[in-house]
Amino acid sequence: MISKSTVVPIQYQNREENCYIAIEMSQRTGMPLLAVMQNLHVIQGKPSWSGQAISSMIRNSSQFKEVELHYVGQENTDSWGAYVTATRISNGQKLKGGTVTILTAKKEGWYSKSGSKWQTMPELMLAYRAYAWFGRVYAPELMMGLQSREEVEDIVGKEESASSKPLDVFESGV
Repeated sequence: MISKSTVVPIQYQNREENCYIAIEMSQRTGMPLLAVMQNLHVIQGKPSWSGQAISSMIRNSSQFKEVELHYVGQENTDSWGAYVTATRISNGQKLKGGTVTILTAKKEGWYSKSGSKWQTMPELMLAYRAYAWFGRVYAPELMMGLQSREEVEDIVGKEESASSKPLDVFESGV
């Protein structure tokens, strides 16, 4: 029934197998099915979450409270960066994710890639990467071991990921 809907992204229309995977991911993460369908991407056979989805998963998790994104350093310089903090609800522990900076992006080669969003939207890229790093350390079960779409794109390159789109089982080999 879901695959017959024109409301779902095209990669799920008339693709029951893709809908099945989205339903499975929805059940495992507790995310609404349409949110999974809109935020699960496959880049060169690697499923990944959008940066927005990771941020939402962490902010809406019953594991954390007082989730905050912090910017550090001087804007538009190599020292400009971001990290995420939160309090673990179960024990009150204060948590701090790793700090990603423009210098990190440059050293890793993300910043200079052709079509890099690091050059045009650095504040957003810092935020997405900070949430991904926090999630990988403190809530890997929320991310289900998946990287962010932005991380995968930085690794494989914009040219190779230009065909990135929400989940397509047959094209991705998943």
